[in-house]
Amino acid sequence: MDAYDTGSGARQGRGGQEHPAGPGGEAGGTGESVGAAGGTGAVPGPSEEAAEPAAGPRTDPTEPRTGVAALSPRYQIGAVVALTVVAVAVCAHLGLVFLHLAPSNTLTKQHGAAVNEWVFPEFEQNWKLFAPNPLQQNISVQVRAEVSTADGEIRTTGWYDLSAEDGRAIDGNPVPSHTQQNELRRAWDFFVATHDSEDRPVGLRGTLSESYLRRIAVLRLERNDAAGPGGVVERVQYRSRTTNVEPPPWSGEKVSDRPTVRELPWWTVSGDGAQKEGAA
Repeated sequence: MDAYDTGSGARQGRGGQEHPAGPGGEAGGTGESVGAAGGTGAVPGPSEEAAEPAAGPRTDPTEPRTGVAALSPRYQIGAVVALTVVAVAVCAHLGLVFLHLAPSNTLTKQHGAAVNEWVFPEFEQNWKLFAPNPLQQNISVQVRAEVSTADGEIRTTGWYDLSAEDGRAIDGNPVPSHTQQNELRRAWDFFVATHDSEDRPVGLRGTLSESYLRRIAVLRLERNDAAGPGGVVERVQYRSRTTNVEPPPWSGEKVSDRPTVRELPWWTVSGDGAQKEGAA
């Protein structure tokens, strides 16, 4: 009997073609193929073939590793330890050089010998990072005035704390003005540097510093309306109150907590006031 004869055991395939039944009575066109070893393997359908490219790109497991990852775990641990030691050494060196350049403080007083042993002679520095004597005091500058009132009387105002006014203007202000931060402070430093212990000016710069402070006093007193209605500021007087900044408890330093008051003589400002009005 011909294998392609029609019969009860034969099934029609596509286009009316008949295919012989496979072993066991199953047709050979049911989507199964015989493998090289005689086994049957399922032929993937259209949906399975379309699903395969959707998977992500396959990584090559044989791709070589680079850097520290290419080392064995033992050598990786050694590399981490070496990098840690180098980082600690660099930080310690920078810290010791910083203390060598910084002004005298509690740490340099306690460990100055160790700092010098490390710095000298290889890392000696011939310049200073900070000012040699940083300010460790709070200085409050105050002013008062003699005012001639509208009825011809003379009265003396109370003390106006100009430093406190600047401090209130700066606190909470992310961008305080240069005037609020430095005008009064620099003017007072200028005066102290150009006057002797008897408050006498030294050279022309001393006279200039007095004129500068007078003008600041007039402007601040006018801002506070110290003269009142119809009043005129005739004279002004400055004073400063200096207190030491208390050191931290662990430093062991002892400083006086008593304030030092410096009171300047009265200065006539009517001439400065006339100049200011004429300039305006």
